[in-house]
Amino acid sequence: MFIGAIGCEPLQLARVQLERSESLETYQKHGGYESLRKVLDGMSPDDVIGELKKSALRGRGGAGFPTGMKWSFVPKDSPKPKYVVCNADESEPGTFKDRYIMERDPHMLIEGMLIAAYALGSKTCYIYTRGEYRYIIEIMDRAIAEARAAGLVGEKILGKDFACEVYTHSGAGAYICGEETALLNSLEGLRGHPRMKPPFPAVAGLYGCPTVVNNVETLTAVPDIIRMGGEAYQKLGTEKSGGTKLWSVSGHVNRPGVYELPMGYADMEKFIMEDCQGIPNGRKLKAVIPGGSSVYIMPASDIEGKNVTMDYEGLVAAGSMVGSGGFIVMDDTVDIFESTKNLTEFYKHESCGWCTPCREGTDWLVKVFKRIARGEGKPDDAQLLLDLCDNIEGKSFCPLGDAASWPIQSAIKKFPEDFRRHLAPLAGGNGHKSLSTL
Repeated sequence: MFIGAIGCEPLQLARVQLERSESLETYQKHGGYESLRKVLDGMSPDDVIGELKKSALRGRGGAGFPTGMKWSFVPKDSPKPKYVVCNADESEPGTFKDRYIMERDPHMLIEGMLIAAYALGSKTCYIYTRGEYRYIIEIMDRAIAEARAAGLVGEKILGKDFACEVYTHSGAGAYICGEETALLNSLEGLRGHPRMKPPFPAVAGLYGCPTVVNNVETLTAVPDIIRMGGEAYQKLGTEKSGGTKLWSVSGHVNRPGVYELPMGYADMEKFIMEDCQGIPNGRKLKAVIPGGSSVYIMPASDIEGKNVTMDYEGLVAAGSMVGSGGFIVMDDTVDIFESTKNLTEFYKHESCGWCTPCREGTDWLVKVFKRIARGEGKPDDAQLLLDLCDNIEGKSFCPLGDAASWPIQSAIKKFPEDFRRHLAPLAGGNGHKSLSTL
């Protein structure tokens, strides 16, 4: 398992390999909490938000919304309490970078949240962690206790007129709670169902109060932005996507792990074949899911020789998305029909059932996939899958419906031969109508 930076000096992975990296002593020895001190010694909340805007930091949880802009939406004159919530649910298949940050450098997250709380006028922070991460919660709780004992959490932080508490909260392992409003419902003790937007959490979030929800990677970028300045951080990446990005690399590569790359790293083929040391056993690259299971799958033909840059704009231009950074590599032994069927079963299982398109649609998708897998498919089942996706995409209450649809749409479009192999026998070996036109 590789953990480190390629093409840049490590920022968020700078301390993870140090002995006792999770301790306050190690964190402070290597510059920890100096960004918080800098903020409290002479920066206004507007100054902090201004640096975030200059940094071009975009939310690392999947949506990629500019972080500084998101923070600026919180009303300054609201009489209600304000909250900072860390989305540490990390439920996206293929994504595991946040876990490494919390496990090996928990104080970086605490410092990032405290800076966010200062910028937003909040006195309370919550770290919402998925239920399977129980040992991570214990690490975070120990780090919070260390910080409180050192005067870094609680009243009069660093002797200044700034008070803030940080708490952890465990979910029950529901994928839907990675969606920020479902997370807030769960945090309030309700079922993890998404809320109608607007109003957005920045105006009416936790307990109906102004709330900012960012994921672990986003918040842990904040101390480095304050330390080096927003402009310097932005220059590490591209004009629209500043800084560095963490990628959870898994699947058929010789060196899986957590990689920190500058935004705009070029190119994806080099990353797979050189940095990740290529495909095991001399196999050929077949496909990559670059941003977690909910983004469009990319065939090798869209990667090899194409100089695909690994940032928001570059991956969209190449036909996929950054998403959560769950980088899944598949070799030529993989049957894309089977892998897509597996993902579809996951989304059906994780649908919260709140809206009809997702609840019923994902169930029907699984039924069709299983029927084909049993050898009982019907001649137009590939088209039926596409039609079902069309009835779900953009019509469900939250993005889970889109997440279930996109892998299927791209798999049928990009890998028709894998679907044709399962359906062609039904048509007497003469191909398949809905696949022959793709």
